[in-house]
Amino acid sequence: MHIVHIASELAPLAKVGGLADVVLGLSRELSWKKHDVDIIIPRYDCMDSEQIRDLTVDTRDLMSFYQGQWYSNTVWMGWVENIKVYFIESHHPRYFFNRGCFYGCEDDIERFLYFSRAATEFMYKRGLNPDIIHIHDWQTAAIAPLIKEMYSKIGFTKSKTVFTIHNMEYQGKCAPYDLDAIGLNGTYLNHADRLQDNQDHKLINLLKGGMVYSDFITTVSPNYAKEVLAPPEGRGLESTLMKYKDKFSGILNGIDYSYWNPEIDRFLPAHFSSREEPANKKDRSTLDKKGYIKKLLREKLNLAEDHRPIVACITRLVPQKGIEVIKHTIKHIVEKKGQFVLLGSSPIPAISAEFHQLQQQYLNDPNIRLNLYHQEPLAHMIYAGSDMITVPSRFEPCGLTQLIAMKYGTVPIVRRTGGLVDTVFDIDQSKVALNQRNGYAFDSTLPSGMDSALDRAFSCWFNEPEKWRSIMTNGMTMDFSWNKPADQYLEVYKKITQLT
Repeated sequence: MHIVHIASELAPLAKVGGLADVVLGLSRELSWKKHDVDIIIPRYDCMDSEQIRDLTVDTRDLMSFYQGQWYSNTVWMGWVENIKVYFIESHHPRYFFNRGCFYGCEDDIERFLYFSRAATEFMYKRGLNPDIIHIHDWQTAAIAPLIKEMYSKIGFTKSKTVFTIHNMEYQGKCAPYDLDAIGLNGTYLNHADRLQDNQDHKLINLLKGGMVYSDFITTVSPNYAKEVLAPPEGRGLESTLMKYKDKFSGILNGIDYSYWNPEIDRFLPAHFSSREEPANKKDRSTLDKKGYIKKLLREKLNLAEDHRPIVACITRLVPQKGIEVIKHTIKHIVEKKGQFVLLGSSPIPAISAEFHQLQQQYLNDPNIRLNLYHQEPLAHMIYAGSDMITVPSRFEPCGLTQLIAMKYGTVPIVRRTGGLVDTVFDIDQSKVALNQRNGYAFDSTLPSGMDSALDRAFSCWFNEPEKWRSIMTNGMTMDFSWNKPADQYLEVYKKITQLT
């Protein structure tokens, strides 16, 4: 089967959030399963081009329509993790992808509408004609109506479209004339059964367009798929999803164990696994090596050498992630004789300023470290050297941090929402088998909910070390690889390619 993913992000080149990891991880797994997989993304000036192998020009003068004119684009082709990737470089005079950033421009809607039209034009003119076109989030959602309303009428009829929603909060609302700019009829599409926003009827909703015009819709966990069928998680689009629920399902994201794996992680000073005793006496990769990494993490961050659990938080600092709970948790952890390590930054100036102020406040505290930037090697050290990780999200479509943490024997403490419900099973309260209970969970969005779960976790860590070790190994031995999700996506692909 020939599958083309079209997205705004791709790890490790252009990464803001989990979308980048999903596009790479799913593509790699599908390729390993002997399918022909291509990826199309913009050629950003700020992406890490050193991660691309054999970058060459594929198409020198791809003409694409925008605002009544045809503009030239260069399409580059290179290999990322053995996947063929096409990069569309726009020569529009507004330099849509030469901004030194991936998102955050006032004209983001126009940038990604331009890219959607150019990517579709490229597939048509290049004769790619895949079995499946898999598009992601609002940035590429317009490809679904472009194919159905325009390109299918000129012979581009073979491909079926799958649309994955990674976060319902971001919908790509714009004016009807924004669709006119890429050759669609904005007035025609501004209809309740097409792309009209369900709340403001003057606006187009690109995310809704992806739902209406795609052949199948997925989101990134089964529980989030249930949550978005009703307010508040539906974010105004719950009625549209209910209408199309027969072509909608939740498929849990995976993580890439060739990258996130304490047995082979290139960023770690030592390697470990869940094996209690090495089968080969020369193999020192037992769980006890985690304690050595914890010691080195403390030295690196200048934390006190005490018998205390390290509690980590690795996150984007945005309201979705439970900012108020995170701030409260810092004090609570230290009061309970723990240490707190944050790794994260915020695109929101007010939140960024607030956490920089906290960083200064706790600068000389031997039990608190706030690292307000992203550094990949440090992220791996924190996952490996911490005892617990907190995920107090107000909503969480899937969540990758808890999946990564568990692989590294770091016990997750999470709010029960979205994909966190599908992946973290409370050691004291869950009904699943004991060997599947892998963390602590709470319901409230208030700090008291996190406090209660933390207190139970701290009590176990200090007083029941054997029980704690079993929670760690339960998480480490669970399979959150891309193998099963890729098979579920393949079932979807096969189902819709049989549709007439």
